[in-house]
Amino acid sequence: MMLGQRLQGCRSLHLNEDNGRFVLLAILILLYLLCGAAVFSVIERPSEVQAHGRWNGTLLNFSETFNISLQDLNSFLREYEAAIAAGIRADALRPRWDFTGAFYFVGTVVSTIGFGMTTPVTIAGKVFLIFYGLLGCAATILFFNLFLERIITLLAVVMKAVRERRIRNSGLLPPGIRHDFSAYSLPGWKPSVYHVMLILGLSAITISCCASAMYTPVEGWAYLDSLYFCFVTFSTIGFGDYVSSQSAAYEYQSLYRVANFFFMLMGVCCIYSLFNVISIVIKQVLNWMLEKMSCLFCQRCNKANAFLGRRNAIRPGSRGRKGRLGQPPDSDGPCDSDTEGRRLSGEMISMKDLAASNKVSLAIMQKQLSESANGYPRTVCGSSRHNGFSGGVGALGIMNNRLAETSNSR
Repeated sequence: MMLGQRLQGCRSLHLNEDNGRFVLLAILILLYLLCGAAVFSVIERPSEVQAHGRWNGTLLNFSETFNISLQDLNSFLREYEAAIAAGIRADALRPRWDFTGAFYFVGTVVSTIGFGMTTPVTIAGKVFLIFYGLLGCAATILFFNLFLERIITLLAVVMKAVRERRIRNSGLLPPGIRHDFSAYSLPGWKPSVYHVMLILGLSAITISCCASAMYTPVEGWAYLDSLYFCFVTFSTIGFGDYVSSQSAAYEYQSLYRVANFFFMLMGVCCIYSLFNVISIVIKQVLNWMLEKMSCLFCQRCNKANAFLGRRNAIRPGSRGRKGRLGQPPDSDGPCDSDTEGRRLSGEMISMKDLAASNKVSLAIMQKQLSESANGYPRTVCGSSRHNGFSGGVGALGIMNNRLAETSNSR
């Protein structure tokens, strides 16, 4: 009874691997959020307290100098905050709801950047935004996935061509294949996920540095602030503390707006692809952690299995609780499984154990056939373990399928 419960626990652990990965990732994200909150609280809280102190002193000084009550002054400031939300600033800014300003706004909506410096204030505008954003965000996500598919295809083709060139130049090919390399294939080869991540990371850094070199002189920001703006924008976080193309006029205004649009588009697509590759690496770490936990749990199951199996087995020539060569039947032997251990020690398998073993083997075979028919085997081996890309949904599935098609089609 105890053996059956432990075996059932091992099988349920294997079958619930996705659920275990989901729970483990949720726990790690929660811990990550708690650590991030602690770090930002320590870094930013003193500055916030100092800013509040300076602002309260300024209000009190202004109230005493111009003989204005704090209540009237706060009322005026609340009206000014409402004016800022409507797009009114003390400095001259470009109109927010002319055609170019509205185009910039809808671009931040469908790309999910959402700076927040421009928001609809009318009921009709808010209702229209709900339906407009629903369709626009879905179409943009599809565009990002298609971009990811093509950039992965390009990287796979280029990296495979480089690999073929290195193999050709290494002199390791047979003499008959050196001149006709098209007949030679790389079976099961896919680019390493780390190589793809490195290329996408360098591309994102290059785009960010070039964009920052443009924003620094045009917008008047520090270079580090420009890099910060690029990451916040390209990752679609969109705080809104820095927003480009907001002044009333720029030198070479048309050229700047085109370059700004190009950098935002390429930056968002590149960072989106990079995030998906990093998520694969995170998934590998989760699989490694689950594998270690599963091995630890299954070792205990195997010990219990061997313990109970030897108690139920019939040992030829055994007498009482003594086994062969005087060993007790409860001792652990150097075997990989309970069945193999019995064969090495000369034990006979009872009919009950044989039926249970066949039932487990049949269940495992049915599970493997079902997973193979559905196209998502649970086991990770061979090329998938080598290159790091495994099955998934959404962008992960796109990357895996495109890499498989590319590596097999050339």
